[in-house]
Amino acid sequence: MDMTGDIAVADQMLGAVAAWREMAAVVGDDVGNCPVRSVLDKVGDKWSMLLVMTLSGGPLRFNEIKRRVPDISQKMLTQTLRDLQRDGLVSRQVFPTVPPAVEYRLTKLGESVLGPFGALVSWANQNHGAIFAARAEFERKTAASRASKSADFAPISR
Repeated sequence: MDMTGDIAVADQMLGAVAAWREMAAVVGDDVGNCPVRSVLDKVGDKWSMLLVMTLSGGPLRFNEIKRRVPDISQKMLTQTLRDLQRDGLVSRQVFPTVPPAVEYRLTKLGESVLGPFGALVSWANQNHGAIFAARAEFERKTAASRASKSADFAPISR
C-alpha cells in the first residue's frame, strides 16, 4: 500500500473511533451495552488474535496449532477455537479418518480482521521500545515512592 492508501486507512480508523465516541456520548458514556464491546473484548483477549494470526498462513490441524502456540493449554485452545467458530471467524472441518482429523481455517470474516489487526501489530512493532521504557520508568517511580513512604513510617530507634 502506498502512503496515500496508508493515510486513507488511518483516517478511516480515526473516523470509526470518533463515531464510537459520539455514540458513547449519546448514551452518557455508558458503553456497557455497546454491541461493539463484545467484539472488541474477543479481539483483545489473550488467545483469539494469536490463533487468528496463526491460521492466517492457511488451514491447520489442531495438534499443529498446539505446536505453534505451545503455551496455550489444550482446554483453552479448544475453547478459543470454539468461540472463534461461534463468532464466524474460523471454520472447522472434520475428515472421516480413524482417528478423525480436524482442520481449522479462517473464514472470509476471519480474513477480514487481518488488515486492522495487522495495523495494530505494526504499531506495536514500532512502539514496543517506548512502551517497555515507560513501564520501566513507572516501576522505578513506584519503587522510589514505596521506599520513600516506608522510610516515613520507619520506627524511631532510641
